[in-house]
Amino acid sequence: MKTIAIYPGTFDPITNGHIDLIRRSASIFPKVIVLVAGDTKKAPLFNLDERVSMVREAVKRIPGTVRVEPFHGLLIDAVKKHSAKIIIRGLRAVSDFEYESQMALMNRRLEPGVETFFMISAEDYACLSSSFVKEIAGLGGNVGTLVPPGVKKRLSRLYSGRK
Repeated sequence: MKTIAIYPGTFDPITNGHIDLIRRSASIFPKVIVLVAGDTKKAPLFNLDERVSMVREAVKRIPGTVRVEPFHGLLIDAVKKHSAKIIIRGLRAVSDFEYESQMALMNRRLEPGVETFFMISAEDYACLSSSFVKEIAGLGGNVGTLVPPGVKKRLSRLYSGRK
């Protein structure tokens, strides 16, 4: 049986840092499912369908078996639905570890057979976040090196219409 890894996130929008983690995960695990969260405390800039579409477009050239799906509700329920045993989480800085470790422990409490696999971001992406991308794009900055071309186009269209 293939080990299935889940990489969950809001991906509002997906960044080159996310793509790097997906690419690296696909080189380790035979199957990676990227789950795009529909239920979030955040107020996403893009709706769920747009975010799923952007992620699918961004990962289509990654070698290996990568699937992208939306999900609602508890992550651990989606993990069980897909018979996954691994949750992938990226860490950019030590400050990410505190929150992520608490989430990993709670997920393990809810489903003891599931492990969280922490991956350190590549140095180029250590300061990159979707929030920074949105702020830079909203202020007219160039995000071309931070996101895939399709995401850059969507951000440009969105913010040019707001000026």
